Amino acid sequence: MPRPVSLFTGQWADLSLDNLCQKAKSFGYDALELACWGDHFEVQRCLKDKDYAKRHWDILQSHGLVSLAVSNHLVGQAVSDPIDARHKQILPEHVWKDGKPEGVKKRAQQEMIDTGRAARVFFDAAPKSVKQQLKRSGRTVVVGFTGSPIWHMAYAFPPHTARAVEQGLAQFASEWKPILDEYDKVNVSFALEVHPTEIAFDIHSMRLARKALKNHKRFGVNFDPSHFGYQGVDYLAFLDEFRALIWNVHIKDVWWSEKPMAAGVFGGHAAFGSSTRYWDFRSPGRGRIDFEGIVRMLNHAGYAGPLSVEWEDSHMDREHGATEAAAFVRRLDFPRSNRAFDSAFSE
Repeated sequence: MPRPVSLFTGQWADLSLDNLCQKAKSFGYDALELACWGDHFEVQRCLKDKDYAKRHWDILQSHGLVSLAVSNHLVGQAVSDPIDARHKQILPEHVWKDGKPEGVKKRAQQEMIDTGRAARVFFDAAPKSVKQQLKRSGRTVVVGFTGSPIWHMAYAFPPHTARAVEQGLAQFASEWKPILDEYDKVNVSFALEVHPTEIAFDIHSMRLARKALKNHKRFGVNFDPSHFGYQGVDYLAFLDEFRALIWNVHIKDVWWSEKPMAAGVFGGHAAFGSSTRYWDFRSPGRGRIDFEGIVRMLNHAGYAGPLSVEWEDSHMDREHGATEAAAFVRRLDFPRSNRAFDSAFSE
């Protein structure tokens, strides 16, 4: 059966859940990947209000929608980052509080643990059809970021030692293993959106992150090809190597230039949408990502989860783009054959 077409709600947090559900259904979506900001999924309310999960499902179902994952990128970022003033704008007040770095990091860690628990409560209250879909996909998933104590070392100047990187990876593991252990207790898995500024941002760094965590069974991947293409990373090879760890997929496109530009791969501090940039995010199908190749690799991997549009395009109206993207994904996806195309010749 076709994979559900989902919309990640992070870029729509200015809308209420009810309003967004109405729009998402009209755009052509089956599901929402609920972000833990705005009112789309409130972790502490889900844990403390026994009727919260049911009310959420009632809203979703009243619009003919479901949810197959929740996402807490913003709080996850604070678990392993060096904390500074930038984090205040992305963190909830009960996590930021006085802004003292160690306290922020500890509260972020606890909030990520609570996110896994809340996801368990939420999906335990799901309708039968959702539970069946999650069983087919094999996972109940929280998507997010990890932050990184060593992202500032991505370009090796001032020079750093291999030991410094090893220490940073060990720190990351010490901060995330307790979260993943708690996820294991409630049968929830964490899917890292492999992305610049996170502990893993390409194939090699993903290998290092997995090794640091001793291949923890609750640590996998939210695959978003837009973060690989402009870096020059082989995203199809990533899918091939980590096929068993692809637990969620974001459909987002990116364009990069065939000629040198004023602002290169690092962005030159130019805003998204600037004509000086070497690369920029685009609505699905309007960039340079080989989505045909991705679907074939996902079929090869047996991926049965949602295809979740994370819509970003600085030069396009978002409602037009989200509608176009839903149709694009439906045309794009196809089931894997269960027989060889030439088997009829011998029958």
